[in-house]
Amino acid sequence: MSTIVFVHAHPDDEASQTSGTMHLAARAGHRVVVVFATNGDHGDAPEDLADDETVVLRRRREAQASAEVVGTARVSWLGYADSGMAGWDQNAHDGSFHGADLDEAADRLVAVLDEEDADVLVTYDWHGGYGHPDHVKAHQVAMLAAGRAERSPRVLQSTMNRDALRLMAEAARAAGEDVDDWDPDAPMDDGNPFGTPEAELHWRVDVRAVLDVKRAALACHASQPDARELLEMPDAHFAAFLGDEWYVEPGRPPGLTEGPLVDSFG
Repeated sequence: MSTIVFVHAHPDDEASQTSGTMHLAARAGHRVVVVFATNGDHGDAPEDLADDETVVLRRRREAQASAEVVGTARVSWLGYADSGMAGWDQNAHDGSFHGADLDEAADRLVAVLDEEDADVLVTYDWHGGYGHPDHVKAHQVAMLAAGRAERSPRVLQSTMNRDALRLMAEAARAAGEDVDDWDPDAPMDDGNPFGTPEAELHWRVDVRAVLDVKRAALACHASQPDARELLEMPDAHFAAFLGDEWYVEPGRPPGLTEGPLVDSFG
């Protein structure tokens, strides 16, 4: 069995992006570890936040609850503060992940990789999927850490299939749905389109059989609007949008393989 370390920018990113793969891996007997780069400081403060409870504390509790649902063996934190989208003031705040020293952040992650003797490291694609500065930084930190670890792990990069999203948008418009503001080919926060073209993808993981787990993981992050919006999707839309998890594997020959990613962990 292998140890797979998933690196995410914020608590709740794991639920929406990789929780299906994480659960399948844990169910197969692999050790699954999730590392969050930030504490979720700038997330929404829920209305039921207690007087002695901070947003960070709530989000850490939510992340732990999600881990228990998914089957994650360890939750680790790099300890940085949230950054915002490109140009936001909080990006320059003390302790922000966006402004963190790259070498220092990578060394924090290396410590986890070495403690775990990680076999596989999962991060984001080169532009973090949609250009969020924290996601881009998470990719940079993970790739640097992978090369510094005592044992270099196999690297996978989570992303979305831009071509599949385009087809979904076209089908929705043909069905008369109002999706005029949904264009995966439009520039995102960093000026690049959303996700990755299918021709550059290596793995498709069908997680429809465990969508109940993915929903439950998202429900653990109910303090955050993004999680609530996904949970409000009708079942068919939820399955279409979140039923596949997509990965790039640097160095792997071109070609999309469907299905056996978890089996390939050894």
